[in-house]
Amino acid sequence: MLVAIAALAILLPLLLVRTAPPPVRHHNKVRAVPQRVVPQAELPPVEPVAFQDLDPQDARDYNADVPFVDGPNPAARPFKLAGDANERARATDCMAAAVLYEAGDDPVGQRAVAQVVINRVRHPAFPKTICGVVFQGSERSTGCQFTFTCDGALTRNRWSEAQWGRARTVAASALSGSVARKVGYATHYHTDWVVPYWQSSLDKIASVGTHLFFRWTGWWGTPAAFNRQVSSAEPVIAALAPYSEAHRGAEGFPIAQGALYDTAAAESPLPPALPGDGNSFLLTLDPDTMSPDGFAQFAARICADRSYCKVMGWIDPAMTPASLPLQPAQVAAMAFSYLRDKPRGYDKALWNCREFRRPVASQCMKAQTFLTTARLAAESLKIDEEPSPSAALPPHVPLLSDGLTGVRRKGDAPVIDGPAGAKPPLAVPALRTSPAADRR
Repeated sequence: MLVAIAALAILLPLLLVRTAPPPVRHHNKVRAVPQRVVPQAELPPVEPVAFQDLDPQDARDYNADVPFVDGPNPAARPFKLAGDANERARATDCMAAAVLYEAGDDPVGQRAVAQVVINRVRHPAFPKTICGVVFQGSERSTGCQFTFTCDGALTRNRWSEAQWGRARTVAASALSGSVARKVGYATHYHTDWVVPYWQSSLDKIASVGTHLFFRWTGWWGTPAAFNRQVSSAEPVIAALAPYSEAHRGAEGFPIAQGALYDTAAAESPLPPALPGDGNSFLLTLDPDTMSPDGFAQFAARICADRSYCKVMGWIDPAMTPASLPLQPAQVAAMAFSYLRDKPRGYDKALWNCREFRRPVASQCMKAQTFLTTARLAAESLKIDEEPSPSAALPPHVPLLSDGLTGVRRKGDAPVIDGPAGAKPPLAVPALRTSPAADRR
């Protein structure tokens, strides 16, 4: 009897465990966005990408239950990009980045992604350049249209030259008339393991690999809506400079020279403009959290679409001024400056190269010596002489680019504006230094 009881005590729990139903899994439910057909008179909104909080398998199950829309799915018309060789090169590399980072090294998936980019550039709800479409919203840390442009993937994930070459081939083909027919006029897509909030408000029309493709409902998803005149004025994208010669050092866009994507520059809050001057910004920069290249990226974010803008930065908060004009000590301590003057074709970032080494000397603030009246007579005799490497040189002060408020030119010598009625310090042309000193 005791043996039978002991056997039951062991076997009964085992039987219960083996025959018990699986545990109940509790996951967040999908919140469907009410479908609204946007009338032709109203441009459909392009919402920042945001995903529902779902387990990947739950997302796959949900996506599998969403039916494909009934009716025709016509192929898009062939697209051929206009523009000069430089503009086409920039567009090709922007497209190559999109297809490579969105679809990986898969030519079928890449062609589908390229078709969506082309559909978007033809649609009036999106930017009218290839690079504008691909990098739409990239100034935000979240909510960009192509996530690789704002989540740091360009810095984290590196592809080989061979992979870039294959992606450029797909991109060039798409921009020369090749059509991914299955995608039709899709303007949105996502992988099957996520569910964006916008998904339920669009028509599901195709799948390619793990990607699902959607178009707007109603007239905005028909071929007639894709009638916008595309611009060939492709912008330079600083984040692509490490991968693309076309986006590196182009004339008129020197801010992109050697620039690297900096997450802090893309995410840091934007500073306010000076009171009474919405185009001037004085700020403190932190080199521990933002790279020197990031200073330029941050300045471009600050200036946004202003045609005239100036940004000046210091790394010492105690030296950061609250207003203009600048005092000589503040100019001397300046770490970075950026000036944009589109009417005059000027767009340049400069660094204090005593603080930050730059790849080319043209990115360095020029050195200017400011002398007191007492020292001027003694130093003036040495201006045309070549000092020896061991000669004691007077302190040098960074010279900002012409046009920055706080520095004005009088003849050939820059002069710092002082308070009203104050006598400015005397300025003389910078003393020539030895080659060793120039490399500081």
